[in-house]
Amino acid sequence: MSGDTIYIVDDDEAVRDSLALLLESAGYRPHCYVSGLELLAESTLAPDSCVVLDVRMPDIDGLELQQRLLAKHPAMPIIVMTGHGDVPIAVRAMKQGACDFLEKPYSIEVLLEAIEQALERRRQSQGDKQQAQAIRLRLDELTPREREVLDALVAGHPNKVIAHQLGISPRTVEIHRARVMEKMEARSLSHLVRMALQAGLTVTPE
Repeated sequence: MSGDTIYIVDDDEAVRDSLALLLESAGYRPHCYVSGLELLAESTLAPDSCVVLDVRMPDIDGLELQQRLLAKHPAMPIIVMTGHGDVPIAVRAMKQGACDFLEKPYSIEVLLEAIEQALERRRQSQGDKQQAQAIRLRLDELTPREREVLDALVAGHPNKVIAHQLGISPRTVEIHRARVMEKMEARSLSHLVRMALQAGLTVTPE
């Protein structure tokens, strides 16, 4: 039982009711909306959530709703429900950032699997953001010289080249490098480079 929130957007009352009942029995918290505009009117959406929406709706269609939702909530995972004739539209939705599309009629197992995968994608994205923030905090702890050494390491330069560039001895580079590894909590040089890239550090090799 995850307790995650699932936003259902479909103008068909029978579909909304059956989906809500199914998701509730699976341990989710369903919230139903008749139209995309009704969902967009919500000031906030739950952090652990995803949206299941129908492609064809009377006020705004699924593609427009998706675009407007992602503009307000870029990390929101979206699953598109589609009839047989709407598959090309659903593929367009995937290209625009939807997690998955379900062609009606779909099985309960397929729906639940799509929702869990969408939620896992969101959890992973949130975890990556938190990890990147933690790495940036470690970067802020580096001295200006240590940051120069880090930049040179990420650019792929060996100690001797870094020493020449910075006008210091190779031994001094080794000392700074050791401090960088310690402060960044890096297990290896490759780990250090991966963390720097994850934090958004971009250095072009010379």
